[in-house]
Amino acid sequence: MSETGLRERKKRRMYEVVSEVAIGLFLEKGFDAVSVAEVAAAAEISKPTLFRYFPAKEDLVLYRIADHEEEAARVVAGQASPLGALRRHFLDGLERHDPVTGLNDDPRVLAFHTLLYGTPALAARVYAYQERSEAALAEALGGGLEARLAAGQIIAVRRILALDNWRRISEGERVADVRADAVAAAERAFGNLAAGLPHLT
Repeated sequence: MSETGLRERKKRRMYEVVSEVAIGLFLEKGFDAVSVAEVAAAAEISKPTLFRYFPAKEDLVLYRIADHEEEAARVVAGQASPLGALRRHFLDGLERHDPVTGLNDDPRVLAFHTLLYGTPALAARVYAYQERSEAALAEALGGGLEARLAAGQIIAVRRILALDNWRRISEGERVADVRADAVAAAERAFGNLAAGLPHLT
């Protein structure tokens, strides 16, 4: 392996380790109760080193979902039917119980989502994350006002479907009992998108 490749692997590993240490502390004590200095000490790095990797405390949590930020844009790239590709991707995610779809009852996933959506500072950062996801999708759809309007609707539909699944499961319903409703809701939602955005079907 080249020196550059090894350096990138070490850097990625550092991101992963520090993020996981931080999330563990936040889940145990609460986001606001843990200082950046505590995270750095637990990860056995200096505070300045931590800030080189994570400029803001919230980034320690958002790193776990960072690879999903441009997911919708990647899914539609080169597709003749962008909406069809997004629909298949979401339904496949439900089948796999992908945490991004909200249809997952792993206690660790539920705890992470509760941390993410139950902490005002993190919820605000999730909103910014979704704006970037929307912008990336709009660019993939060709840019311009029409593409931005379409991207806004698509990202909103995916977000609301996932939040509804997560809400039901976090309130005690089993994945097996939610799955059929989740699939039906996704089919209806993407059908409605197709009706309103025929140029993307």
